[in-house]
This record gives sequence, structure tokens and C-alpha cells, in this order.
Amino acid sequence: LHARYVLNLLHETRKHLKQLPNISHVSTCYSEEVTVCGDLHGQLDDLFLVFYKNGLPSPSKSYVFNGDFVDRGKQSLEILVILFTFLLIYPKEVHLNRGNHEDHMVNLRYGFTKEVMQKYKVHGKKILRMFQNVF
Repeated sequence: LHARYVLNLLHETRKHLKQLPNISHVSTCYSEEVTVCGDLHGQLDDLFLVFYKNGLPSPSKSYVFNGDFVDRGKQSLEILVILFTFLLIYPKEVHLNRGNHEDHMVNLRYGFTKEVMQKYKVHGKKILRMFQNVF
């Protein structure tokens, strides 16, 4: 995805998240299902498997993603683009909780910083700063 679109997505995600309370309350009822997923750690195939087995987020399919989206795997950036897009499309059905890997120092050690800089050589620093701001 072109850097301009990534930065736009990050800007819109940040704007949306700033409006939310610090704690999210997700309620369920007998007719509604919520999928809880955590620790994707840059493994895009794992996210695709979750969507394959449980369906894509939609007004009738809620998700809670419990952090640790990035680091270790090679497709952390793609996971965030997908999750942030779904968050903006379905703000009442998609909930993202920050994990300990959504942290600048952890990203330096475990690979997210390097991934962003390799994929976006020209605009990498700006994109990385914006990711850190969203985190």
C-alpha cells in the first residue's frame, strides 16, 4: 500500500481512537457472538485463519483483538492495516486493545521498526512515528 494511504489510515485511526474511552465495554447476548483474538505477532496467516473460521467483522460479527499485533512475524504492518481498516468500517463491532508489543522500545527489539523501515524506505520514519502515536 502506498505510503500516502498508510499515513491517511493512521491519521483516521488515531482520530477515531482519541474519541474512545480508555476502557471498552463489549456486551453480548444469547443471539450474538464475539470472537476474541490475541497475540497475532505479525503472523498474517493466523489472522486469515481466524477470519476463515469465524467470518469477517461485520454488524453481526464482533471481534475483540487483545494486542500484540506486531513484532516477531514478517507481516505486522499488513495486520495493522487490516485491523485499523475494519475498526474504521465497523467501529461498534471491532475493538482493539493495546498489548505490550505496541511499544516503541519493544518494536526496536523484536522487529516491527525494522519491518516498517524495510517496506517504506523513503517514508518509513514518518510512518513509524505515526504508528507509535496511534499505539
